[in-house]
Amino acid sequence: MDRYGMHIDGRPEAGQAGREYETVDPFTGQAWAAVPDGDGADVDRAVAAARAALRGPWGATTPTARADVLRRLADLVERDADALAALETRDNGKLLAETLAQCRGLPHWLRYFAGLAETARGAVIPTAKANVLVYTREEPVGVVGAIVPWNSPLLLLVFKLAPALAAGCTLVVKPSEQTPVTTVELARLATEAGLPDGVFNVVTGAGPEPGTALAAHPDVAMIAFTGSTEIGRLVAHAAAERFARSTLELGGKSAQIVFADADLEAARDGLLAGIFAATGQTCVAGSRLLVHRDVHDELLALLVARADTIRLGDPTAADTEMGPLSSPAQQTRVRGHVERAVEDGARLVAGGHDGGLGGCFWAPTILDGVTPDMRLARDEVFGPVLAVDVFDTDAEAIEKANATPFGLAAGVWTTDIGRAHRTAAALDAGTVWVNTYRMMAPEV
Repeated sequence: MDRYGMHIDGRPEAGQAGREYETVDPFTGQAWAAVPDGDGADVDRAVAAARAALRGPWGATTPTARADVLRRLADLVERDADALAALETRDNGKLLAETLAQCRGLPHWLRYFAGLAETARGAVIPTAKANVLVYTREEPVGVVGAIVPWNSPLLLLVFKLAPALAAGCTLVVKPSEQTPVTTVELARLATEAGLPDGVFNVVTGAGPEPGTALAAHPDVAMIAFTGSTEIGRLVAHAAAERFARSTLELGGKSAQIVFADADLEAARDGLLAGIFAATGQTCVAGSRLLVHRDVHDELLALLVARADTIRLGDPTAADTEMGPLSSPAQQTRVRGHVERAVEDGARLVAGGHDGGLGGCFWAPTILDGVTPDMRLARDEVFGPVLAVDVFDTDAEAIEKANATPFGLAAGVWTTDIGRAHRTAAALDAGTVWVNTYRMMAPEV
């Protein structure tokens, strides 16, 4: 059993209460690491360290010095990317190929925001009063509380960490109880990179207390949260109670629209990657397929044929194409969604079982005839389940795609460039991909 501490004020720390909990490998079902089970007292210590660092050496650093630290951290992450990926796969069961790609991409994010640290600037603003000088300054908002989920722990942490450090903020991070290890390891690398003590703190915990305490802490100026809509609502309320800022990336029920003129083989590959990569456990998963009636049968046949051949197994094996779900509870959740969809009248055309492997596995699943009134068209599954519906007109496709409270992402597949831009503009989604899916870059 590997043992890890929290990371508070630049040092590994046990929790105030002295408790530990174990993190489990979803593939083997075996506990492999023990971490402190923190509470509100640990959050208080971490926030105090972050506040002291903000008022101390970190608050006095220049943008160039902050950029230098970010670049050194990027170099260290690049050095240790393979080891970090192996830890992440062990923690959450994702394919090693995917965690490797993410970890090897993190240095680019860190270096990009290092560049922004050096280029952020205020403005001199002319006014009607000739003897008055008016100018603005870019300043750190303060201590940032970051609450990070289990599906892509390092990537989603760096989304918050890199811009916060570039701006001169300090952080207290609460990782998911399922995947705490790589967050602690990244904090250790940040200290090695020369980040002053107290700038980047990590509080681990098995229950909701650390996250709740962080969201409500009076000395936390901003909360950055990625996770479920239900918890995000609580976080937003806690921040609003004390007028703290918050950024929330929540659930998704993202539609992929395939028009009759689309390249169907390309669309098939994008659809499969959009819903079955990461075992469907991603907020931007393309979990709804809206396909023109004229090409429905052809595209569905292409999808089912490939879904039935996707290889499930050990996420560290080179020939595995889909790993397990993150936990037995997640498997139970996915099974329930599929069973309810069939009860509602959807037609199961692929998957719908554990692939014969038991454990936390769930086979790639496709359900046809999922109409907008069905629960599967509305509820986020967070698993490898694709809901299929048809449309006859562009307007109907847009109406169905927008019939969700989430509005996170969407995909458009067409060879008509005018239709692509018209549809993308009409979709109520924060990110719209055209003839691709799940492409990410720090520049956007």
